[in-house]
Amino acid sequence: MTGIAFALLLTAALTGYMMNRRAALALRDGGQRLHSVGMFHGLYAVLAVVVPSVVVILLWLMLQAPVINAMVMSGLPAGTLDGLDSGARQLAQAEIQSIAGGRIFGSPESWKLDAAERLNSLRGLSGWLMVAVVALVVAAGLWLTRRSVAPQFRARQAVERIVLGLMIFCSVIAVFVTVGIVLSLVFESIRFFQMVPITEFLFGTRWEPQIPIRADQIAADGAFGWLPVLLGTLVITFVAIVISVPVGLMSAIYLNEFASPRFRAVAKPMLEILAGIPTVVYGFFAILTVAPAIRAWGAALGIPVAPNTALAAGGVMAIMLIPFISSFADDALSAVPRSLRDGSMALGATRSETMLKVLFPAAVPGIVGGVLLAISRAIGETMIVVMAAGLIAKMTINPLDSVTTVTVQIVTLLIGDTEFDSPKTLAAFALGLMLFILTLLINIVALRVVRKYRELYD
Repeated sequence: MTGIAFALLLTAALTGYMMNRRAALALRDGGQRLHSVGMFHGLYAVLAVVVPSVVVILLWLMLQAPVINAMVMSGLPAGTLDGLDSGARQLAQAEIQSIAGGRIFGSPESWKLDAAERLNSLRGLSGWLMVAVVALVVAAGLWLTRRSVAPQFRARQAVERIVLGLMIFCSVIAVFVTVGIVLSLVFESIRFFQMVPITEFLFGTRWEPQIPIRADQIAADGAFGWLPVLLGTLVITFVAIVISVPVGLMSAIYLNEFASPRFRAVAKPMLEILAGIPTVVYGFFAILTVAPAIRAWGAALGIPVAPNTALAAGGVMAIMLIPFISSFADDALSAVPRSLRDGSMALGATRSETMLKVLFPAAVPGIVGGVLLAISRAIGETMIVVMAAGLIAKMTINPLDSVTTVTVQIVTLLIGDTEFDSPKTLAAFALGLMLFILTLLINIVALRVVRKYRELYD
């Protein structure tokens, strides 16, 4: 039914656009002077029809499931759910929904079959009611917008007000989503720190989040010191940045200043293709090609190398980051005013001196932005680390050893059937909060650097 509602909405929007635009053009051809061109009258009809209809559809879909489930559960025979706790009630509701979807296991009770049939009938009725309500909203929008077509009607201002309202709404949603993410991390982290001392988490050197399931279970006391996880994240990020920043910057400098137009037209798109490769492909490349090569070189030189190494993960991650740094640096260099380059060349400076002493310092704000994006991408990368670096947290800075990162541990902790109130699961939120604080500090430092150099070259 949702597809029918959207098809109806699309048809009505196109009809409203053509109808109002034609009416406005008819007034103009009749000798009347319009305040706004016909296109804005059509766009006003489109927005007046689409915006309220989409709001109705979204609200209907959000409220449909809980309302129908409540009606079905309240309509069960008397005494069916007596003596059942909340978990058993949710299990019965999930079984009814499964039967309604055609997934029947065993021989369910007759009241469950009746409830599933009622659930399907209510869903169908709700779908048709949604289509009817959308049709009424669409018809009201078409009628009101058609009546608004007049020479003195300010259609352009009306369209701009609606678009402005949509942009404000999207901005508010983005702000509230950010606040919600931060609050969820803070509240769940507080619950974790009520179970695990914050000093143990911040300064502990062992990360073994294995908690006992039974009271008599041994060898599962758990350790939640995040320093090994942080150290592994920094080691892999450092390896990736050390390799990607020089390569990315030098490639950007060459393509921007020294490469011929023909070579640049071929090399730049090929370089940016690397940004579109899925990270799982980089992970396969790291574990099947780079890691064995590093182990072979280590064996030839007599250096012990772990099966999964930070060097392999960081090196492949650097390949993934090169297009980001190169693209940002190239755009920043291209944005430098032509007068600076011409003035330096007029004073007798060479092209290399102009690049190193004039263009590059002036482009530092944009270059820092690219490096910051690369660092954030490296810190948040998961798939390459899982496949190439491993899952074991160690207090080491040796890039030839096996390490893990914060994001990998977050994914690992939230996989499985562990209770949500256990320290093992809540530790993921504490790691997420620390990762948020770490990236926030990086952003603050980068903004200060950008502001400093922007003041020098504005």
